[in-house]
Amino acid sequence: MSSGDPNVSNHLLAGLTAAKAVANGGIRWVPFFLPTLAAALSATTGQMTAALGAGEMAGLSTLLIGGLLDRGREIRLLALSLVFTAVGSILAVGGSIELFAAGYVVVILGVSLCTVSGHTYLSRRVRYSRRARAIGTFEMSWALALLIGAPTAALLIGTVGWRGPFLAVAAAAVVVALILARTPDTAAVLHDATAAISGRRLAPEAWLAILASASIAICGLTTVVIAGTWLDEALGLSTGGVGAVAMAFGGAELVASFSSAAVADRVGPRLATRLALLVVVIGLAVMARAGGSLAVGAGGLFLFFIGFEFAIVTSFSIVSEAMPSARGRVLAANNAVGTLFRGAGVAASGLLYEVFGISGPAVLSMVAGLMAALLLWVLDRPAMAGTGR
Repeated sequence: MSSGDPNVSNHLLAGLTAAKAVANGGIRWVPFFLPTLAAALSATTGQMTAALGAGEMAGLSTLLIGGLLDRGREIRLLALSLVFTAVGSILAVGGSIELFAAGYVVVILGVSLCTVSGHTYLSRRVRYSRRARAIGTFEMSWALALLIGAPTAALLIGTVGWRGPFLAVAAAAVVVALILARTPDTAAVLHDATAAISGRRLAPEAWLAILASASIAICGLTTVVIAGTWLDEALGLSTGGVGAVAMAFGGAELVASFSSAAVADRVGPRLATRLALLVVVIGLAVMARAGGSLAVGAGGLFLFFIGFEFAIVTSFSIVSEAMPSARGRVLAANNAVGTLFRGAGVAASGLLYEVFGISGPAVLSMVAGLMAALLLWVLDRPAMAGTGR
């Protein structure tokens, strides 16, 4: 984008981040309170995790909206995403596992729509040299949803019951949706030549960036989902207060997102992502060698977690510039492919852990991280390199 193109004000960026925090708030607290919800719904843990897994697959829905995003109606779609969040949250309080599962699917639809709409809006209005800061700030919503949402959920469950968090999210989503509905899309000032070539297939550069981001996703989720079990079984750490543990994870995510926003544009998003992946691999190696040492294991997990969050957030900026003429379609495809990769990592993690301990998922994460680094290196070759590094 040229230097004369419009930008996004800090006020609007804060509003978009708050909107995504509300959407994310519909899902982030749920895994930490799964036993409470299972008891309330008379469901087994297996039924609850199956519901969550079905919900994750709703992320594939973004394949259907890439064209709409490229027509410049991102704010309207953001508002619609919050309507999905509200409707899904209300469905989930119906009192049965079936309604919970249906509601969770609808909430995930909202979160996925919110994510790709926000990324598209920012990538079409913020120059690539400043985009990691904008998207990194936007993605702080993921950490904020956990930092604020988990302790709030604990408070609401303790005072008004398990339905409290769902109803609170629904109310917040309605309020923010009404505010967004009054915000102009400003589509007329930005076109990126999409109308002329909207039917083109995604370029090889776009697929390289998508596969790199998806590889980062499987690198992280494969180990993240089993980390709590490993800390408990192998290192003897009890989770203690659910709210406090969730806040610790949220704090680490916030540090990584803030670092992406502050550093990646200066270093270059591609180089910064490769360096973050190096931190991930070092952290995984430390975890695999921790034995029964809590200090060593926790240190490795911290390095892994910070590196992964930085890498995945910064990868969104790379994907957004892989094919400027079709940003919406590229970002929508990235979300869908990432959904499949994350699902594969989650499915494999438990089996690998049962057979090999933490070394099993750690090795798969390492391989995926190195694959992502290789894809980014190929993307940086002269034949592929685009506008920025």
